[in-house]
Amino acid sequence: MRFDEAVQRLERWPDPLPGPPAALQPFAIVDGSPVQVERAGGTRDAAVLVVVFPGPDDEAWTVLMERPAGDLRHAGEISFPGGAVEPDDASIAAAAIREAREEVGIDAEQCGLRVVGELEPVEVRVSGFRLHPVVAIADRRPFLEGDAREVSAVLEVPMAAFLADAPIETFEEQRAGWRLRYGAYPVAGYRVWGATARVLGQLGAVLSDEPGAVAGP
Repeated sequence: MRFDEAVQRLERWPDPLPGPPAALQPFAIVDGSPVQVERAGGTRDAAVLVVVFPGPDDEAWTVLMERPAGDLRHAGEISFPGGAVEPDDASIAAAAIREAREEVGIDAEQCGLRVVGELEPVEVRVSGFRLHPVVAIADRRPFLEGDAREVSAVLEVPMAAFLADAPIETFEEQRAGWRLRYGAYPVAGYRVWGATARVLGQLGAVLSDEPGAVAGP
């Protein structure tokens, strides 16, 4: 997807938002049958920055990161830059931008960052957070440098990998005492699943809508 096309669609922020693909929904396998995983309400707010920027050939790209293997809650998983909303953060968006700078070095002024909206919050069962995805457009590719304590790799990936027609692979494995079946996006040798995949799937649905089909405020 071309960057200018993505900008055109994001600047017409839809209300209501389309949902992410159903194939991303995780299920617990109990006695051989799938049972929907209940998502308990998060006890603390967290914010992540979902930045769309011009990549190679003027295509729309975004920034993800790989958590270090030693991270207790999300070891080795792919996520957005982000973290807990602190009392001195002026807003959810301010928290997302602060965390993105701390974790992967995104400088809002350098890349011409502007916030365009928020996707639906996601309850993250394993860590007890209510995750708020803040979507922003960057006029220029951001300079990126991961914090070695929190990031093992910074990933730049094309938004085309998450549009409505993008492939979703199904996996089944043991995780945190559960036998889970879930859908994931295969991207650059990584498996993107869980809350991050749900956010990307919903953003992909927004970008796949016809421009101007649903106009937001």
